[in-house]
Amino acid sequence: MSRSFFKQRWTLFLAAGAGMLFYSNAATAAEKVVLKYSAIRMTLPVSELEIFAETGKMSPALEMLLGNAKKDPETVRRSLIRPVKVSQSFLDRALNSKVGEIILDEVGQVIRTPSGNENQDALRSALLVSASNDHEITLLETMKNYPNPEVHVEGDRLVEVYGKLVVLSEQLGGVSERLQDILNKIRLPKL
Repeated sequence: MSRSFFKQRWTLFLAAGAGMLFYSNAATAAEKVVLKYSAIRMTLPVSELEIFAETGKMSPALEMLLGNAKKDPETVRRSLIRPVKVSQSFLDRALNSKVGEIILDEVGQVIRTPSGNENQDALRSALLVSASNDHEITLLETMKNYPNPEVHVEGDRLVEVYGKLVVLSEQLGGVSERLQDILNKIRLPKL
């Protein structure tokens, strides 16, 4: 049971972190996001996504992209800024496990480097940096921390994958609290 619990927990935090990438050195942080919705592909500055996430105001390019893709802007906006709580130390251990590698591969199909190479390292770095200050990650934060000037995002799958991760995170949070309650009630014999 504990092995399954930790596998699920790792999957959740990696994927969620998935929803949000990379190394936070200003010289290597992502400046552009290439969003792809079906056949529509557009390059946007990260700053446009930040303004949209903070204010709801869309640039003409983003408005055209979401309109042509028939995506609800508010759903996309919420997905960009909805936090997933995770400690950096737990996330680090999870991402450096076999299960973590599987999750990084899966999330790397949605958020990836331009070449598609070294996705695991880039995504792992972005997620860890994102969790470092406030013990939570968001998709926008992950994209901003991506250790490449450009990050490619499969928009059609992004909102869906992130939504599933949030639900899983909430479920695991409840399991974690119940497990802690059980452990607190167990009284081990004194040796």
